[in-house]
Amino acid sequence: MSAARYLFRVSVPDSDKTRGPAPAALAQLKADPATIVKAILWPIAVMTMVQRLIILVPNRAKTDDFTAVYTAAVRFLNHKPVYVEDYATVSPHYLYPPSGTVLMAPFGVFDPELARNIFVTLSTIALLIALYLLIRMFGFGLNSAVAPIVLFIAFTSEAVTDTLVFTNFNCFILLAEVATFWLLLRRQALWAGIPLGLSFAVKPLLIVLLVPILMKREWWRSLITAVGVPAVLMAVGLALAADRGNFFKRTLPYLSESRDYYNSAIVGNAQYFGLPLWLSWAMRIVLGLMTVATVYWLWRYYRASNELMWLATTSGMLLTAEFLLGSLGQGYYSMLLFPMLMTIVYRASVMGSWPVWLAVYGFLSYDTWASQKWLAFGRSATFLKCTLGWSLLLIVPFCVLLYRYLDAKAEDRLDEGVDRPLAPAVAAD
Repeated sequence: MSAARYLFRVSVPDSDKTRGPAPAALAQLKADPATIVKAILWPIAVMTMVQRLIILVPNRAKTDDFTAVYTAAVRFLNHKPVYVEDYATVSPHYLYPPSGTVLMAPFGVFDPELARNIFVTLSTIALLIALYLLIRMFGFGLNSAVAPIVLFIAFTSEAVTDTLVFTNFNCFILLAEVATFWLLLRRQALWAGIPLGLSFAVKPLLIVLLVPILMKREWWRSLITAVGVPAVLMAVGLALAADRGNFFKRTLPYLSESRDYYNSAIVGNAQYFGLPLWLSWAMRIVLGLMTVATVYWLWRYYRASNELMWLATTSGMLLTAEFLLGSLGQGYYSMLLFPMLMTIVYRASVMGSWPVWLAVYGFLSYDTWASQKWLAFGRSATFLKCTLGWSLLLIVPFCVLLYRYLDAKAEDRLDEGVDRPLAPAVAAD
């Protein structure tokens, strides 16, 4: 007798055989949702990764971040001036400080194509290690449904794809961020400052992570290595550089300026679209105040109850504010928000509503909105997609925590936190 006939025979009463199988029998026929997710997403995620690495990366793109780095490394090894570019052009410039030049110098030993391939390989390894640590940090393993979801989202994102195709340093910064979190949460503060300091030596994007570090006294020791590592590398770079003063005279002033191309920060789009200066400042001030309030509520109500969620969310808010409110924000920086996105696994996460994932679509999606029919709309949507996504990522968590705070205050339970207590479990008969 077949399994289906057996289920029908034992599950359906004789008086009601026309109704089909009972719910309990149907439940036995359904596969585990996690098994379905893994079966679907593992091959798709892996093939997406492979396509990026063996097709898009070799194809390259108009933007090439590596050539400037490689040229600087070769000039540094040959004791020639490094900071000699014309910053009036829109081509990618070499902007790393002398400490970063020291770390990039080994690539100048190889020929350009081999150096690029080595860099992409190391970037991919760094990314995969970062994603693995991120998954493990939130309590999941490679056999969970979370692993292929994370891999798929990462390699379909514009942030990761552009970082690999443009051959940029961002994957190493993500690894530094996740490694810092991993070590801080394991009370290895002194060691946690090392990956953070190495990232500072090349690109100080993670400088805002010093804020949550300063909020916990037991993490203060990480400041020793976070400051000491780039300081030592900077001293070495200045000692070996042929033009040790040019970084401070030419490059540093350029870094403090805003530009109206390849810039998703508010100030960049304001310049591009011709917005008045007061409006640009008004938007930045309002969003900045929202960020401060959100960071305070996170510190006040979640620092002790869920340290990982507090650290990842606070860091994500501060990084988003840095990208959006600073002088330069580029879309591929968004990969540094992966830890914040992972907090969705927690009930109290601010990532639990659809508007915040609309924001994620804005700054992670690889979609282009350029249109041959609606030219003005398509151009504006393409340029503003990331900016609006970052803006929404600051606004939604602020609103979520504001409503939680107001509800808790109205119900006189602020001393217990802002989350609603779970309903008591009903005992089984």
